[in-house]
Amino acid sequence: MDEDAARAVLRGICASGAWAEHLLGRRPYAGPEALYAANDAATAALTAAGLAEAMAGHPPIGRPGPGDPVSAREQRGMAGAPEALRAEMLELNLAYQERFGHVFLICATGRTAEEMRDAARARLGNTPEAEREAVRTELGRINRIRLARLVEEGQPEEDARP
Repeated sequence: MDEDAARAVLRGICASGAWAEHLLGRRPYAGPEALYAANDAATAALTAAGLAEAMAGHPPIGRPGPGDPVSAREQRGMAGAPEALRAEMLELNLAYQERFGHVFLICATGRTAEEMRDAARARLGNTPEAEREAVRTELGRINRIRLARLVEEGQPEEDARP
């Protein structure tokens, strides 16, 4: 894959330009584990601005954007949640955004609506510093899952953004 195409695929996985450039600059990879290690290093190295850019690419939990099949798939645990739980998650998303200034980011793959709600409740009590590290951890997990899907399927995420 040429550099521009690879950049577009990587930006579809993570909206952070710094993250994508980190991974691009280390190609070719000896195998999936080397790619995942580069993800871990790139995520750990993100500045506050890089984290903010990455989070801007994620919709709130329970509200994937129209035409965003990747987030809808990842947030599948919210799809069948009772209306009361969905409403509570909306309130938690708003409270979280007011407290921390960004979207509540969690690796939603494989989690139930209740687990996501409970995590949002718990993380609202974090200090901004602790929450920044929680976000970094969750972002690394999300990126790793998306990279693994790319490696396994050999296709970019369906919502790859340039």
